[in-house]
Amino acid sequence: MKKLKKNKFYISKIILVIVAICILLPLLNIIIWSFTERWPWPNVFPENYSLRGFKEIFGRKGEMIQLFMSSIMLSMIVAILSVIIGLMSARAFVFYNFKGKNQIYFASILPFLIPCTVFAMGIHVTFIKLGLSNTILGVIIVHLIYSLPYATRLLVDGTEAVGQKLEEQAKVLGANTFQAFTKVTLPILSPVILSALSMSYIVSFSQYFLTLLIGGGKIKTFTIVMFPYISGGDRNIVASYTIVFLGITMIIFSFFYYIVSKFNNNIKTDFYNV
Repeated sequence: MKKLKKNKFYISKIILVIVAICILLPLLNIIIWSFTERWPWPNVFPENYSLRGFKEIFGRKGEMIQLFMSSIMLSMIVAILSVIIGLMSARAFVFYNFKGKNQIYFASILPFLIPCTVFAMGIHVTFIKLGLSNTILGVIIVHLIYSLPYATRLLVDGTEAVGQKLEEQAKVLGANTFQAFTKVTLPILSPVILSALSMSYIVSFSQYFLTLLIGGGKIKTFTIVMFPYISGGDRNIVASYTIVFLGITMIIFSFFYYIVSKFNNNIKTDFYNV
């Protein structure tokens, strides 16, 4: 028995190391290319080093700051809306029975099934008729359509795991519906909410085709500026943009974690005042 447990331990360690290598090697390659101008095959080491990519980004400091802020704000709005709508939808799917429930739930995951290009062409025609094409609101809505299924699916699983019994016990002890939800269910769901928030943010922040089509080139985001360099094969600038992209994403995720932790701490300090 001990030998079996020991073998399982080694197998899990090996799998963990393989996964870490699969993540770290591409990241290491990106870091090297961000400082490399030329690296011809089959050279083991780069031929020329350069900071051209970072100079390109930080040389346009004012423009880049404005671009980063607009991209972050747009994606944060989409992420917050995804979590709010996803949480309400999850509670409806888990706790209530209503006509067409299964059909609506299936419809909520359709963006997973429909190719982006097919969806984009159809929604573009609709948005033109509604006057939402080439507007920031149109871009937010189309990002929301694609990020919402991720948030909904995560929150449905989390809501099913938590259940409703703890809220019912809180109500028996004198809490109203809002207090039972905010002081009991939300803290337990906070890891799932953080995951849904992060996933929705990264889906929105990474969107290129939908942003370009619905925004008409007027709504500029980080990916809109970055993509021409990718298609042009300029690895030095692409790698530099990627490093900045990862840095911004890590800062935003840390911010999300801080907000959720702060929210939980405030609830814990008020818990016995209910």
